Amino acid sequence: MLFAGCLEQCFTRRSGLKATLAVLLARSPRAYESAARPSRIADLVRHIPPRPPGALTGSQFAASVAGLDRRQREFAIYEQLAAGNLPDFCRTLVPVKLASRTSVTIFVMPEYLAIGPDTDYLRIPMALCTAAAVAHRFRFLLPTPKMVDAIYDQSARRFLPQPLPPGPQMTSTGYYERHNSLIDWQSEIRHFPPDVLVAGHKKDVVITNRLISHPGRIAIYGWHRGPGMPIQPLSTVHGAGYADYSHGIRLVARYALVQDKLQPLPDLLRDSRFATALSGEGPIKISAVLPAV
Repeated sequence: MLFAGCLEQCFTRRSGLKATLAVLLARSPRAYESAARPSRIADLVRHIPPRPPGALTGSQFAASVAGLDRRQREFAIYEQLAAGNLPDFCRTLVPVKLASRTSVTIFVMPEYLAIGPDTDYLRIPMALCTAAAVAHRFRFLLPTPKMVDAIYDQSARRFLPQPLPPGPQMTSTGYYERHNSLIDWQSEIRHFPPDVLVAGHKKDVVITNRLISHPGRIAIYGWHRGPGMPIQPLSTVHGAGYADYSHGIRLVARYALVQDKLQPLPDLLRDSRFATALSGEGPIKISAVLPAV
């Protein structure tokens, strides 16, 4: 299984990680886009499978992986999400408008990726290879830091960040559950609807040009305390196999709206006319940035 080799290299930080992920995500963006360009916004989620009958709830999944090591847990996360075991509200995308010289509207999931149904789901951190493989499976991308800022600014509801005590337990399934419960509690007492755009409760795994000069790393950013106030500045300190309770995977549809037409987001990120709206770093060559090969 190609994902196995990619994940192994995520954990060992081998120099071949980028090449292996390129094999895992074998189809080029242009080949896919020319063959299956969506004609309407509703089509952007058509590659997310329906949730299987009898699929695990978030609580059941947490119990099932509690005794696994980190690699085994990553396999389990990918298998659940690739099979469509995620809340229905993740299939309802929310528009977020970014503007510089030109306006671009991206379409994002209202919440971070989670495993389980709407009534019992676990927001699930994951290693870079897992996040990249899930994004490819669904035909989505990871956001840029500028997109993360715009998502926070335009969110309908905002959580207060709730950091947990640091230590080796940060990467444990128990910590994933504990933090998820704190978010749920905050959502319940503040009466957050389940299908509106929310932000402020996790750091984002992002794409950035830094990944070109820092191969084998994961880039994280965000966990805002207010507009323009992220707790986590853009960082590539951790290896690509790292994930802790504070991380979230927010997926962005692979097509964005420009002048009432759906355009491939990778093309827009490479084009200086649009990249300034989408990225604080200027153009991003998707094929050279690890999570979006």
